[in-house]
Formats: sequence, C-alpha cells, structure tokens
Amino acid sequence: QVQLVESGGGAVQAGGSLTLSCTASGVTFDLGSVAWYRQVPGEERDLVAYITSADITDYADSVKGRFTVSRGNAKNIVNLQMSSLKSEDTGVYYCDYVSYWGQGTQVTVSS
Repeated sequence: QVQLVESGGGAVQAGGSLTLSCTASGVTFDLGSVAWYRQVPGEERDLVAYITSADITDYADSVKGRFTVSRGNAKNIVNLQMSSLKSEDTGVYYCDYVSYWGQGTQVTVSS
C-alpha cells in the first residue's frame, strides 16, 4: 500500500526557514515527479515546486530563489527547503507522487 507522509511544518516568523519532508512507504520516488502543493482555506491547491525523476526542478514564481526541492538520502524521501518565508507562504503543504497524496503539513508564517 502506497502512503505519503509530509512532515516538518510548523509556525515561524517571517524571514525564517523550514524544511518539509515527504516520505513514501510502499514505493520509491524513482518513477515520476514529486510535487509540492500549498492550499489555503477556500482555495485550490497551488503547485509550489516539483522534481522529476531526472532531478529537473521547477518552482512557482512566488517561491523562486527561496525554496529548494531536493531528494533525500533515501529513494523514498523528497525535501522542500523553505527560506525567507513570507506570510503568504502560509498554508497546508501536500506532496504528490503519481496521484498519491499525503495528509499535508501546516505551515504558518507570522509577520
């Protein structure tokens, strides 16, 4: 059974940093892209960043230069390093892999 678990969220002040992790069980991240999304109440999930199986990365314009998506030491982990956080980065962050989703992790940035 495939499961994704996001972790690392929390509450930080603007300008701070957090690193989120997406950990998979039942599968490894070598067959497709892993994407991070952010959702705020009442809105759709927005793509934040992704990494392909060839380690090509891309980012939403709003996070370019501040966020970095990378593979962890194990084949079932992908991280999202977030720095220079802004209040508009607040939301629930989800990872997605071949249409599997985690339960999300809350990030709250206070100004």
